[in-house]
Amino acid sequence: MDHRLWTVDHNATLFFLTCLLNQSVGFSLDQPVLNMHDDLIARCRAGDREAHYRLYNLYSKAMYNVGYRITRSEEEAEDVLQEAFINAFRNLDSYRGDATFGAWLKRIVVNKAINALNKKKHESIPEDERWDLAEEEPPVEYGDELTVERVKRGIEQLPDGYRSVLSLYLLEGYDHQEIAEIMGITESTSKSQLNRAKSKLRELLKYKV
Repeated sequence: MDHRLWTVDHNATLFFLTCLLNQSVGFSLDQPVLNMHDDLIARCRAGDREAHYRLYNLYSKAMYNVGYRITRSEEEAEDVLQEAFINAFRNLDSYRGDATFGAWLKRIVVNKAINALNKKKHESIPEDERWDLAEEEPPVEYGDELTVERVKRGIEQLPDGYRSVLSLYLLEGYDHQEIAEIMGITESTSKSQLNRAKSKLRELLKYKV
């Protein structure tokens, strides 16, 4: 299967990432729930294999991208994708429709991706509030050379912990309470990791990455 990362519109990507570098960005998830695939989900619950296949095709590309943004590994992202869908299909009865199916599935993907990172144990996330940074830092000018590709390369160079929190907050739309729950850390640690990720990314983007 041909998956691709960063398939969203490049101008939108650059806008959001530039906002991240220069100011705090928040997202509101309090929107009406519209379940577009209720019929497919019902058929999956009834054991319809064609419905399983169609639901997989509808969401696999986006969910792969979520996994890759966190793991930064094509192989691990593929494993995360398969494990997440197996888990989702086995537990469809637990999906109550209070969120979109995509949001419910993405939470499973994110949890699987974080678990994959934890298994690597390449780094730990400090719980000490001494690691907190100020919420705001002065804007940094990057000139006309700031491109989507440069920002993407910069994010990929971030340590796993920084990249995970940044991706969950900015690209996946989770708030710090949700990130803390997902990653098993405190909200304070989530905020400090985001601030450190932003600071590190600014530093990387001062040079050609």
